[in-house]
Amino acid sequence: MNELNANLSNLAEVFSELFAPENQSAAQTYFLKELSLKMHSFYQGKMQTLPKAGIWGFNWFNVWYTPGVSSVSTTIRDNPLKSYELSNRGNLVAVVSDSTRVLGDGDCGIYGGLGVMEGKAMLMKYLGACDAISLCIDSRNEEGKPQAQKIIDFVKMLQPSVGAVNLEDISQPNCYLVLDELRQSCSIPVWHDDAQGTACVTLAGLLNALKLADKDIKKIKCVLFGAGASNTTIASFLMQSGLNPEKLIMFNSKGSLHPKRYDLRDNPAKFKQWKIAQISNPDCQDGIENALTDADVLIALSTPGPDTIKPQWISKMAKKAIVFTCANPVPEIYPYDAKQAGAFIAATGRGDFPNQINNSLGFPGILKGALTVQASKITDNMAIKAAHSLANFAEKKGINPEYIIPQMDEEDVFAYVSADVATQAIIDNVARKELSWNEVFNIVQREIRETRSLCLEMMNSGYLKPPDKAIIDGTLQETIMRFGN
Repeated sequence: MNELNANLSNLAEVFSELFAPENQSAAQTYFLKELSLKMHSFYQGKMQTLPKAGIWGFNWFNVWYTPGVSSVSTTIRDNPLKSYELSNRGNLVAVVSDSTRVLGDGDCGIYGGLGVMEGKAMLMKYLGACDAISLCIDSRNEEGKPQAQKIIDFVKMLQPSVGAVNLEDISQPNCYLVLDELRQSCSIPVWHDDAQGTACVTLAGLLNALKLADKDIKKIKCVLFGAGASNTTIASFLMQSGLNPEKLIMFNSKGSLHPKRYDLRDNPAKFKQWKIAQISNPDCQDGIENALTDADVLIALSTPGPDTIKPQWISKMAKKAIVFTCANPVPEIYPYDAKQAGAFIAATGRGDFPNQINNSLGFPGILKGALTVQASKITDNMAIKAAHSLANFAEKKGINPEYIIPQMDEEDVFAYVSADVATQAIIDNVARKELSWNEVFNIVQREIRETRSLCLEMMNSGYLKPPDKAIIDGTLQETIMRFGN
């Protein structure tokens, strides 16, 4: 067979036929990365700008621009909040990055984050009907060191033009410094998706995994492998949701965090890790294999695998162990190896395995919900509410060990999350507009369906040209030559 459909819907089937089991995941990762590079070149990126208002004749330029638009400018001058009604500001997100920590690739220079930022913008539009602009910025000093204050100043200057900001791929400690400052000082939501988004979706998956395993979050032993922005925020969300910090063990590159890790206390860049160290792991357990003995949950967001987490470590975990290995682009251990080692439920950050724990499931609905009620910020309560919303949506459909969280192709989940987030924003007194749950759901559902219909019409009419089948076939043949039996 060894031929792929242009829509790639038969990807798993083709790869299972062409490659030995031990090569399938590596071959698929290579194929997707190579095809991504070629397709981005084919389309010259993946986003464009189009009008949302019609031009039915030459004089409409006098309405949309000069002289008519003068009245819009003066109205907004006299009442800045009118900018939400008279411009696209209320549905516009700036995706901002300094490209210092891109996926699993680290520092990609000033421009390297553009592919991810455009991808973020694409997902926001298609999944959540939010318009977005991708902005990679040069925040570095003369020595090339990124400066947190430059990012802070840039975002503050953006506020009059956008309804929200999504921070992305910013390295430690700047990611914390920037978010903490901007959440306090900005009058629009500032969301750090690598931290808050990942934590939200991880909590959602864990809530349902614990239901299936019949375990109580207040009683579990939980190990977090990796202590970056994602896992430190996950720790915060888990503790806010009932996890006993004394039963939490987190690892950074130098070992477990505990009250005697004075190197963290004495390093200002590690202030988030030191905060967790002071309240967790009071027995100072060290060694990942030791820590995982009788552990109920492992959440890894660390070095891409597949050999970062060893099967023998998982085999020592408690019965019905829950294993989330979410490094990108390759999980710390593949889910089938985790399950063979004894895991009851396994999840990764990838969509080509069951149980995708990926922030793409969260941020489109979260940001859309915040925008719809013109929220001034996204509180932790709103993010945790989104986690419960995702978990509830999946539970209503029927959860099982291979389905603990909705999939990205479940269209209504984003409107569902938006409505829950908007409702929580109203409860938290950060919303400028009051709408009912049903009003938000209906607005967002309609806009998402209109966006998808427009994309489909553009594809069917040829305005978005189909992918070149020769590129897909050529990339597959390259993959076969590299990984074939």
